[in-house]
Amino acid sequence: MKHEHCAVVLDLSANGVGIIRSLSKKEIKIYAFDTERAYKIGKSRLATCNICPNPLTEENELLMFLINLSQSIGQKPILYAGSDDYIVFISRNRKVLSRYFLFLLPDHSLIEEVLDKEKAYELALKHNIACPKTYIVENEDHFEEAIANLDFPCILKPVLGHEFRKNINKKAILINDLAQLKADYQTYREYGKLIIQEIIPGDDNCFYKVATFYDDDMKLMALFSLQKNHQFPAEFGTGAHIISKRVPELFDICLPFFEEIELKGIGMAEFKKDPRDGIYKFIEINPRFWLTHSLTEPSGINFVYMYYLYLTKQNPEPIFYQIDGVKWIYLVRYYLTFLQKRKRKEMSFIDFYKGFQGKKEFALFAWNDPMPFIRSTCSHLVNAWKQHWKQQRKE
Repeated sequence: MKHEHCAVVLDLSANGVGIIRSLSKKEIKIYAFDTERAYKIGKSRLATCNICPNPLTEENELLMFLINLSQSIGQKPILYAGSDDYIVFISRNRKVLSRYFLFLLPDHSLIEEVLDKEKAYELALKHNIACPKTYIVENEDHFEEAIANLDFPCILKPVLGHEFRKNINKKAILINDLAQLKADYQTYREYGKLIIQEIIPGDDNCFYKVATFYDDDMKLMALFSLQKNHQFPAEFGTGAHIISKRVPELFDICLPFFEEIELKGIGMAEFKKDPRDGIYKFIEINPRFWLTHSLTEPSGINFVYMYYLYLTKQNPEPIFYQIDGVKWIYLVRYYLTFLQKRKRKEMSFIDFYKGFQGKKEFALFAWNDPMPFIRSTCSHLVNAWKQHWKQQRKE
């Protein structure tokens, strides 16, 4: 295989670091960028890393930054993105960026649709995909309808999660009663449009994801699924301990759906299996590489490298077989989740220890690139200490 094209990675979270490490094994030249804080935490020795303009507030500056970078490289790099902010930026500027970079995205209208929680649920329902009870609250009548039809506890979620998390670092807010719902809705509505949603019962291991790679002609190139074991924060968070697991019944749901909406490139959908009826309920779609994508490589399907080979016209063979039982562990998040669950007597130290047995892939820990793990661990522990101290003061 030829590796003449370099790669440009926009994102230095664990997602972007996973892309960097996968490409570095193939000795591909990598440039990686993110905003200042993320750069300081995720900077990797395996890539040429630096700070870039913010895709939300400095769009024109970032566009010129990338054009100049490509011109200095001299050959179109493969462009990777690890967050919604960068995906929206690339998609919005695709006409210009396609002159300087190689990438594959679905239509911009679809990207906007799937990243908007309200529109994504409407899209899922339109295609007969089961969803949790969801209410968009835009006026007093909507609020009263939600109250009349939802049981407590429920959750309050932003319609545009990637924008909401710039101000409030939460995926969802747990609502225990009507008084809290009224208070929290008033508090958080200033940061963006909100939805009220039922809580599907069940532990973290009721969450599943299906990931696909479709080429420009909607030919399926790669297919993968996984199951969550633990997430952080434990209630409504992102992956902390994941396992590769083939779920054929979810393939039967996702593949026709993805093909009907033409989800080209890399896509991922998350579901939660409802123990009340055994039905998988739709949670979200990401039209990009997702946090736990580095699990695919040890499971036999290297999404990052297949994307590179396809865009450099090296005709990779489709891969649909995966190795099950491989674990993906974000160490500091797994540890903090263990502390939360142990306090509630939901997890013992033996359970925590068993989570390390068998074949595994670490989200950030790597002997040949230790600093992203060290910096991220310190950041998580400091934040956890601050939250604990704040809670102690309230009590």
